[in-house]
Amino acid sequence: MKTLKLFLVFFVINASAQERVEVFFDFNQHNLNDPAVKIIDDFLDSHKNIEVSKIYGFCDAKGSNAYNDTLSVKRVAVVYQYLQTKGITIREDHESKGFGEDFRQSDVQSENRKVLIVFESKPVPTVIKEPILAEMVKTAKKGDKIKLQNINFLNNSATILPRSKPVLTDLLCIMEDNPNLKIEIQGHICCKLSADVSDISTARARAIYNYLIRNKIKKNRLSFKGYGTQFPIYKIPEKSDAEEIANRRVEILIVDN
Repeated sequence: MKTLKLFLVFFVINASAQERVEVFFDFNQHNLNDPAVKIIDDFLDSHKNIEVSKIYGFCDAKGSNAYNDTLSVKRVAVVYQYLQTKGITIREDHESKGFGEDFRQSDVQSENRKVLIVFESKPVPTVIKEPILAEMVKTAKKGDKIKLQNINFLNNSATILPRSKPVLTDLLCIMEDNPNLKIEIQGHICCKLSADVSDISTARARAIYNYLIRNKIKKNRLSFKGYGTQFPIYKIPEKSDAEEIANRRVEILIVDN
């Protein structure tokens, strides 16, 4: 069977960064031929971070309307499957539809045997930049509280996990660079409506206190206290893991600076 000419069409639509690719099929066929595969592959190679929002199938006017409806749907399915094998993201709310011959037909029948793929740029995730601890301390006033971000402990324990070291190092440097700074280290836990029987909140605050003492920060600049669940950010019992994490925290109170 004679292979029909294929060509690629893509363009940007407004500010939504939509682009489209049209691939054309052999007469009465729904499988992608080699030129069609190359068209799609070349497009994907030059366009990163995209996802599919629409796949539309079309047929020429040869044959019955019902037959062409089915054929156009098969063409859509084949393209969908191929995109999946390439690892392309297809939006959950994407639109797949076969139009059969029910569209404005070109006078050139070969141009009607096609699938239109509409791509959009993936949303760029919003990166929330965490405040730098040194800057927060610099602008803080007496009585202000600052949460130590990314301080992690073993479950139900005061053992500080290794991944917390950067934060501890930052805190140590701040204490060294600000000799007049005095702080109270405050521990808080989550989840429990009852008292902190094991006094985990105090033990965790003490662990950070001991770290600073071991690194030659004077005791008269430091104190620590555990508050259990007395001051939750979110009401206990929490409604989500995120609320539990927010409540399970260590803060520093600026006593003097």
